[in-house]
Amino acid sequence: MRRRVAVAARDGLARARVALVPVLLASLAAGAAWFLAADVLGHPSPFFAPVSAWVALGFSANRRPRRVGELAVGVAVGVLLGDLLVHLIGAGALQVGLVLAVAALVARVVDRGDLLATQAGVQAIVIVGLPAAQVGSAVTRWTDALVGGAVALVVAALSPQDPRREVHALAGESCSALAQVLRLTGHGLREADAGEVEEALLRGRTSGPALDRWRSVAQDARHAARVSASHRRRLPELARLLASAVAVDRAMRTARVVARRAQLVVGTPALDPLPELLEDLADGVDRLGRALSSGADTAVAREHLRSVAGGMDPYRVDSADLQAQGLVLLLRSVVVDLLEAADEEPGPARAALPTI
Repeated sequence: MRRRVAVAARDGLARARVALVPVLLASLAAGAAWFLAADVLGHPSPFFAPVSAWVALGFSANRRPRRVGELAVGVAVGVLLGDLLVHLIGAGALQVGLVLAVAALVARVVDRGDLLATQAGVQAIVIVGLPAAQVGSAVTRWTDALVGGAVALVVAALSPQDPRREVHALAGESCSALAQVLRLTGHGLREADAGEVEEALLRGRTSGPALDRWRSVAQDARHAARVSASHRRRLPELARLLASAVAVDRAMRTARVVARRAQLVVGTPALDPLPELLEDLADGVDRLGRALSSGADTAVAREHLRSVAGGMDPYRVDSADLQAQGLVLLLRSVVVDLLEAADEEPGPARAALPTI
């Protein structure tokens, strides 16, 4: 249990570090929106100004103007429709359902984006269901939402918009997680420490969100680059980053299986060269992560991984334990996926393995 708590705490702190700057910017934008609505426009309780700014910016680095605009317009549409319908039909259970349906449908007419419709519905519900949100006139509340959205758009426009930035950060984070899983598994086998192997498995299981986000953000970045003349030249690199995300995800899934099965052989007297293979493979993943996170050439990582692949012979394991030899067979799959993540073609990646 203590290991689970420690792993969860470390992962949580890592997420907080990544989100620190986006959260601070969104928080400052929310404060600025309140100031403009309250102190400049003189609105008594500009609830929706900071709400609109915060919702539109969120706490990720994905702040493309179109996405921010969709969210800001969604808030404004929801506030306006919620106010109008509450004035006409009042508040209650049926009214909530009706307001939500109308707001979402109007949002779909305005734009095809799902974000706009979602936020329009949420803010319409807030207007109907939260008395504090009904303070002031309908025009005042709608203006507050527009002020918050405008502040968010200014922040988004002034923020760096390189579509690769967040993809690079997530690539480094994901590769670091995979390297930790491999390194902990290898060290646990070397020291006959079942606790370390268990921690490796826990780290592998908690890595899913980061890997999913890497793939999702890479896909979004490719879509954004296609419609941006200034970023269209980044398309080949973004395509490689997306392919690497898929390959590293496959490698992590197999690494979790390796950690789970390694628990069965912890303490086995002769496991050479398993710990060394795992640690060398972790070093290769670290090199790959540094290359992907900086946008550098993956050639150094590729050469290291080819060298590791050359030692992936299950018959080198000095043990009659088929479980131990089976781990080497699993690692062969991991190293092939990692070579593909490092821009190696599938054929040459498989050819780097010794024949068995």
